[in-house]
Amino acid sequence: MKNIKFNELKGQHAYFGQSIEDAVKRVLESGWYILGPELEGFEQEFAKFNGNKHAIGVANGTDAIEIALNALGIGQGDEVITVAHTAIASAVGVCQSGATPVFADIDPETYLIDPAHVESLVTPRTRAIMPVHLYGHPVDLTAMKAICTKHGLALVEDCSQAHGALFDGRKVGTHGDVAVFSLYPTKNLGAYGDAGVITTDDSDLADKCIKTRNYGQRATYYSVMMGRNSRMDEIQAAILREKVKRLDDMTEYRQRIGASYKANINGLALPVTRDNCSHVYHLFVVRSERRDWLKEQMAERGVGTLVHYPLPVHMQESFEFLGLKEGDLPETERAANQVLSLPLHFSLDDDDIKYVADMVNEVVASS
Repeated sequence: MKNIKFNELKGQHAYFGQSIEDAVKRVLESGWYILGPELEGFEQEFAKFNGNKHAIGVANGTDAIEIALNALGIGQGDEVITVAHTAIASAVGVCQSGATPVFADIDPETYLIDPAHVESLVTPRTRAIMPVHLYGHPVDLTAMKAICTKHGLALVEDCSQAHGALFDGRKVGTHGDVAVFSLYPTKNLGAYGDAGVITTDDSDLADKCIKTRNYGQRATYYSVMMGRNSRMDEIQAAILREKVKRLDDMTEYRQRIGASYKANINGLALPVTRDNCSHVYHLFVVRSERRDWLKEQMAERGVGTLVHYPLPVHMQESFEFLGLKEGDLPETERAANQVLSLPLHFSLDDDDIKYVADMVNEVVASS
């Protein structure tokens, strides 16, 4: 019996080899550790990769949300429509900005924000829609932009699980007013610690984000607006510069695993890919009404799995203040009880991938 972990980051480090260690050494020898040439280089290279005019490195993805919303003038008393089927960081970032998250239900096939429900949630207090490109598949951005245009709202893309994914031939993060990316180690483009990046084509918005991340300073010791400390350090930036060079190759690797799973797993609801989209498989998520039993059976066969996400944000104790309850978002709650993520990482070889698929089929056949 094999022992396959749900995730294993060592394989990715081996994939990059000496280049990562050389990048870290370059920073250590330079003596420049904050807001230096490595960050400037990463920002330019990521903006070019993604197709944006500007990229602004920050300390983490949650800060990226807060800073981006505040740069749009969104804060206390405002509402931002997003989803509860996501990592809690998405909603926390909205709250940190001073705004209130309003949760739309999801499409049961893609697990992404349902445009039809979004329309019904717009109020005079709504200032933005923040769809999450969950699991690596883009949201229907045509529908999102139409709603934003109709109601005069900002479109903020949460791309934290979809680096490099395409919608209508363009990368996510280029369709809205501003976009945010987490660069947490497990992401498709991950640092070796916490990091995040904001992208936009709006130069004034970019300037506000740049100032905000560093105490609102226009220049050293000269603050022109209220800001905060949210700076990506030079070591993380240097590592990310090496990784973004090969992000397309890493995406192809993930897509190959995803394609193999889809071709060989039977009897479960598998990820879908819409015609005008590419899926970058941050996670490979299957669905079963007997999810917990499936998870237990896979563990007995040496395969680690994980649930993304077992408790929707609107049912979390920390978000009780919103006054929502079980039953308010039926598709979101149903998904939370049925989804299961299979291993998908750089330590998997072809035999491992086949073993995972075979074990899923064995368990399903025995049910």
